[in-house]
Amino acid sequence: MDNEMQPILHIESAIEAILFAAGYPVRYDKIAEVLGIGISETKHLIENMAETFQSETSPRGLRLLMFPDTCQLCTKEQYLPYIREALGIRRGGNLSASSMEVLAVIAYAQPVTRSYIDTVRGVDSSYAVNALLDKELIEACGRLDAPGRPMLYATTEKFLRVFGMTSLADLPQTELPKPMPESGEEPAENTAQNNLSNEEKDPPSSHDQIE
Repeated sequence: MDNEMQPILHIESAIEAILFAAGYPVRYDKIAEVLGIGISETKHLIENMAETFQSETSPRGLRLLMFPDTCQLCTKEQYLPYIREALGIRRGGNLSASSMEVLAVIAYAQPVTRSYIDTVRGVDSSYAVNALLDKELIEACGRLDAPGRPMLYATTEKFLRVFGMTSLADLPQTELPKPMPESGEEPAENTAQNNLSNEEKDPPSSHDQIE
């Protein structure tokens, strides 16, 4: 084997070992620091590894998901029945239909207020919103600059991991109803331009299953 390739393969093996042992998203800068290489080089190596994991010529039971600041190893969805059977995992933890509706509204129109969600769905969504907050699939991301300064909600990195996506660009294309703004509230597509009262968030939970 080419001697120049050995260090690269060694580093990729180390990255795989780190991600496997962690079981949760690990920051690129942390991996780079541990391995003594640059962040850009680290991300480039991980991108190549992710392609290998997805290769049809070398099928594997794992996926390597890449996010803006972190990456994570996870199992492929098609092997879930085998995992459940082998580990004795009971079925459950599925989201209710109302929670899925609320999650879809937030995912496609974020950041949004609860009144926006209620208007799109035509019913009160407070219980579903609280349930999604408890599961860490959504989070409060600031307040709308409007009377009452209502809270804005957006999906989390855990949402992407649970649904096997690397970014919101992976969402299926669809059209979401756009209700008229209420009481000075701006339409959801304009809220991203507002000055939000963002605060530092706790790191996402290491448990990727919906509990």
